[in-house]
Amino acid sequence: MSEKTSIRHLHIQLFIGIALLVLLAKAAQLQLVDSTMRQKAGAVAVDSYTIYPSRGIIYDRANRPLVTNNPMYDLLVTYNQIDPQMDTLRFCELLEIDRAYFETILEKDWSSPRYDKTVPFTFLKKIPKEKFLTFQESLHEFPGFQIQHRNARSYPIPSAAHVLGYISEATENDIKNDPDNYSLGDYIGASGVEWAYEEELRGTKGKRYVLKDNKGNEMGQYADGSEDVDPASGLDLILSVDIELQQYAEELLQNKRGAVVAIEPKTGEILTMVTAPTYNPQSLALHNKNRGKAYQGLRENKELPLYNRAILAEYPPGSLFKPFVGLVALQEGITQPQRTITCDGAFYFKGQRLTGCHGHFTCRTISHAIQNSCNTYFITLFRETIDQFGQNTPVAGLDTFNTYLSRFGMQQRLGIDFPGEKMGEYPDGSYFSKVYEKEQRWYSVWVRSLGIGQGELGTTNLQLANMAAILANRGWYKTPHLVRAYKNNVQAIDDKYLLKREVGIDAQHFEPIIDGMEAVVTSGTAKLAYISGIPVCGKTGTAENAGKDHSIFFCFAPKDDPKIALAVYVENAGFGGSVAAPIASLVIEKYLRGEIRGAQRKYLESYIKDMKILKPTP
Repeated sequence: MSEKTSIRHLHIQLFIGIALLVLLAKAAQLQLVDSTMRQKAGAVAVDSYTIYPSRGIIYDRANRPLVTNNPMYDLLVTYNQIDPQMDTLRFCELLEIDRAYFETILEKDWSSPRYDKTVPFTFLKKIPKEKFLTFQESLHEFPGFQIQHRNARSYPIPSAAHVLGYISEATENDIKNDPDNYSLGDYIGASGVEWAYEEELRGTKGKRYVLKDNKGNEMGQYADGSEDVDPASGLDLILSVDIELQQYAEELLQNKRGAVVAIEPKTGEILTMVTAPTYNPQSLALHNKNRGKAYQGLRENKELPLYNRAILAEYPPGSLFKPFVGLVALQEGITQPQRTITCDGAFYFKGQRLTGCHGHFTCRTISHAIQNSCNTYFITLFRETIDQFGQNTPVAGLDTFNTYLSRFGMQQRLGIDFPGEKMGEYPDGSYFSKVYEKEQRWYSVWVRSLGIGQGELGTTNLQLANMAAILANRGWYKTPHLVRAYKNNVQAIDDKYLLKREVGIDAQHFEPIIDGMEAVVTSGTAKLAYISGIPVCGKTGTAENAGKDHSIFFCFAPKDDPKIALAVYVENAGFGGSVAAPIASLVIEKYLRGEIRGAQRKYLESYIKDMKILKPTP
């Protein structure tokens, strides 16, 4: 063997020897010094923990927060990690629970596959932040217990409860229908915007994976955390609601039963949606320890504060229907703006007095008829529209009339981004054919009450506000909606809320109707709605009722370039001009000016706020 070969063999042997020494040293370090590998080798399971995302914040149109997140905590426990010698008394005192609760929660049927002593389960839910901070300082004294962070909803402004809605625990059906997003103990939007925009608000849950030994003790991260998933927060919403206007309208409706819906005509954005009686949204917050009692009290309240009268209650529109009877008659060529129809204090048919009217001067134009709310004038127009194909064929005429009502948004859900909207109703020709099936035919005079907004008609307050917006826009509307945008424009609102919907009435036909509505406020039945310097166009209504009649008013302002359209409905308040009209005018002035000006207007404001229509609860 050559000398060079011997040296090469020596180098190889030396390299192998050094490598073996390094491997032996590393093995010794792992086995004798570093216990990490021994611990991971002892791991027998991988457990996952849910990391809950922050739910999206909800703001009003001026970026004032309406719904925020309030930290809340669940306490989890792993049974076989509990220290038998733990100070149970101190533990219970810190959490303000009794010993019986402590024992009951830990008493499980461990033979059941539902429970495992090595798997954590919920010991106590909805621990408020203040209590948690006190308990956290002592958490190390109680092995086996760990905290899971959650978020409850908080309401900085005690208003708009029905609009905002509330969250609650996901039901079995919720979990069954969407197991990818919900599991036992998760929270879900249960009403209002929280329900309608649940998918956008909830965010996406994250996951944390840990290694555990056969006793349930954590041995470290699984795969060094590479499989962990960070949570994604929900989207923040900007509502179209003006919370100051919402609060103001709620004050005006205190001790009353009814609704106010205000819309920005050009956009369809809902400025306020009030139902009365209402409640403080904070009372149904998850962290409110009296939440269950509060909810039960609201359910049992005979005035139904949980009932959203703005979108659920259906009322006859009364005289608010007359402008639309006039518009259809004008569009169909049945009448002309400058037409006189004599009224002798009632509508007469073949010499018989059938429907009374108000004492007013002769209506020589359709504008005068709107101003004086003449029953005779609009019953006549309605009958002529129904009879336009012949007195013996009213079905065709009524169905033609109803095609316009459908375009106005009646007998259909407008499509607001909010749950529970009712459709309203109007009868068609086949309905009356069934009602009068024992007769050979029916006639327009038999259904004349429809021409003045009575009879089988039903509208929601939302529909009436939208119809006011149609008048303000001279023949079109955009679908009313509550969400104006997403914070930071992370995505756009649905295109359907941007679509301009024409109602099929030529713009020139609106002018005489609107002139009459302006005269209603300046010198007609709604003088209490007059605002100096702000031309208001409105129409009063008094819906007949078994008890005291309902007070109704819808309007828009200013007359030219309208900024707000609204409808007010106050149950059992009587004449429309005495209660609903002044409420509407106060809402308008508050929105357009930011304040109520003048001694007379301030007196009216106090008068309305102090008015009590509901009987005090005994």
